[in-house]
Amino acid sequence: MRLKHIKGAEDAVYNSVHCINLESVEKKALRSIFPDADKPLHLEIGTGKGQFIMELATRNPDINYLGIERYSSVLLRACQKMDEMETPLPNLKFICCDAEVLPDYLNEGDVERIYLNFSDPWPKDRHAKRRLTSSRFLARYDKFLKQGGEVRFKTDNKDLFDFSVEEFKNNDWNLTAVTYDLHNDATLSAGNIMTEYEERFSREGVKINMLIAVRK
Repeated sequence: MRLKHIKGAEDAVYNSVHCINLESVEKKALRSIFPDADKPLHLEIGTGKGQFIMELATRNPDINYLGIERYSSVLLRACQKMDEMETPLPNLKFICCDAEVLPDYLNEGDVERIYLNFSDPWPKDRHAKRRLTSSRFLARYDKFLKQGGEVRFKTDNKDLFDFSVEEFKNNDWNLTAVTYDLHNDATLSAGNIMTEYEERFSREGVKINMLIAVRK
């Protein structure tokens, strides 16, 4: 689906109090942007319009959350949603950047959990390294995810899911959960928070795949 560009989105996002400009953050010091930096830190890479991570942050005030989104026209809506809240969430910040740069701003062991929800499948083989579950990105996560930390991945794309399962296995991660039908899995669907895409796919009867991979 073609991304709709919103004029002025980049300036609006970078000027938002809810979005962190990495130019103002010292290297390896991203965790310190939160008032209580000692709380566990979780990331969502590809946060979209923010529905999923905002609900997570609301339910879990004892955890700090970073929503990473590379497209300002998409992230703008997440910032607007925070503006619309009576009390914006103090444990949630957004960053408009590519996930490739995250190891420059995070220390080893800074992050306890990474969420990847309905990531771009990059279906052509020559683009496989761009997938957020490729070996290339798993090596980046390894630089800041703590030992025993998790990656939780959801997608409607079975080809991408099969690829991801193999990538985690081949890179020596432990797969603790794998399902090809999340919404009919009583254990994994308990407490599941749906993204905007997931809600739409669910209405259309599309099965959702999910895995949990643990860093050894």
